[in-house]
Amino acid sequence: MRLGARNPIIHAMPPQNYDDFLKDFHATVLDATTRLREMPEAESRCKNAPDDWAPIEILGHLVDSAANNHQRFVRAQFTDDLVFPGYEQNEWVNSQNYADESWPELIQLWSAYNLHLHHVASVVPAAILTKPRATHTLDQIAFNLVEKSKPATLEYLIRDYVDHLRHHLDQIFAA
Repeated sequence: MRLGARNPIIHAMPPQNYDDFLKDFHATVLDATTRLREMPEAESRCKNAPDDWAPIEILGHLVDSAANNHQRFVRAQFTDDLVFPGYEQNEWVNSQNYADESWPELIQLWSAYNLHLHHVASVVPAAILTKPRATHTLDQIAFNLVEKSKPATLEYLIRDYVDHLRHHLDQIFAA
């Protein structure tokens, strides 16, 4: 059975509270890790079109996203804003040559990093998590953009990260 035939990772209804969100994030990482390990390495390197990323490159991009968001999640706990630089996603993927990376090792890295991000997200104090920040760059760097004139929270950024992760996992499993 092709992996794309399974239900997508993205859930129709977002969790109502943060604890449920965290449980869902954790389950998403564990479920996706199992499914990624079932994908043959040769299949992980197949592109749908010449300009598309292969699943292994998408997973590499998700490692890059984890690295960038890790520092954002930590730094946001010590600032009054959510101002962070973006990064050149295509250049990051190309410069690291994920297409030639070991598929099992990349899965292990992605899984461990996201389990750590789950831990980081679970220990942020509620007052910091929900503190409105008038100054932010989520109008530029978020997956689901926030208007510059509207405040944003660290909780929003964390949930947005997981939305982005699920979007790309769905791309991998649809391949």
